[in-house]
Amino acid sequence: MDGGASRRNLFVLHVTVVVWGFTGILGNLISVSAIQLVWWRVLIAALSLAVYFWLKGQSFVVNRKQFVQFFLTGGLVGLHWLLFFESIKVSTVSVALVCLSSVTLFTAFIEPLFYRRGTANIDVLVGLLIIIGICLIFNFESGYTRGIVLGLLAALSAALFGTINSKLVKRSDAATISFYEMGGAWVWISLFMLVTRSHNIGIDGHDIGYLVLLGTVCTAGAYVAAVSVMKQISAFRVALASNLEPIYGILLAWAFFGQREEMSAGFYAGAIIILGAVFLYPILKFRLANKPKEIVA
Repeated sequence: MDGGASRRNLFVLHVTVVVWGFTGILGNLISVSAIQLVWWRVLIAALSLAVYFWLKGQSFVVNRKQFVQFFLTGGLVGLHWLLFFESIKVSTVSVALVCLSSVTLFTAFIEPLFYRRGTANIDVLVGLLIIIGICLIFNFESGYTRGIVLGLLAALSAALFGTINSKLVKRSDAATISFYEMGGAWVWISLFMLVTRSHNIGIDGHDIGYLVLLGTVCTAGAYVAAVSVMKQISAFRVALASNLEPIYGILLAWAFFGQREEMSAGFYAGAIIILGAVFLYPILKFRLANKPKEIVA
């Protein structure tokens, strides 16, 4: 791949990460409840992906086993977004995004269970740093305890479906997985709404534009763009760029909401520890993975 194409793909990747960070802003701007928001988001995303397949003339037929796997994983995806947006609703965008960064911590301990391997020392070290940061935030932002807990649960569910998808994507097309998971998330959330009798899906007029933007650009469009550039960019660069999502999101929150997003010094200390650990994690993993090669050389 030539230098121009490489720079273009890196630019697209960073724009995609900024778009992911913008989902928190939309979550705050949209006035409906978290469950209504997610119901509309996954529905619009699934329909958008169906249109994408139609325009490309690409088949999305899967066998029964794959369908069941994608459908069940979709439940985790829906749960993740429900917890994430509820965290925003009861706290702030900054709190939700920083807590979501702990997905690295949960993945470090969940992934070895799925792949039946030991936990690396670097994973434990980064995990401990993230725990220290979370404890600082809990200590200084006790008023947002519910939002912090929901944000951490959102990170746990993200680590679960992310690890599952890392296995599924080896045997299936990423866009196809996403289509069925969005559909699965919509079905599971619809069932939950029926059981809890919270099946009001009415929305205010000013929310329609935000929901369409969230479901098309921030979900379906960003996912397809990310998959396309990931085929050309190394996993290391993708991980490094993806870890900027909470930073972009917090900066956007400050720009949009100003004083509403101002937190205590303890929160920022904890956030710096968490984001620093998350950002340095792929760098340290990359260096450790290449250390034997350097010694041989």
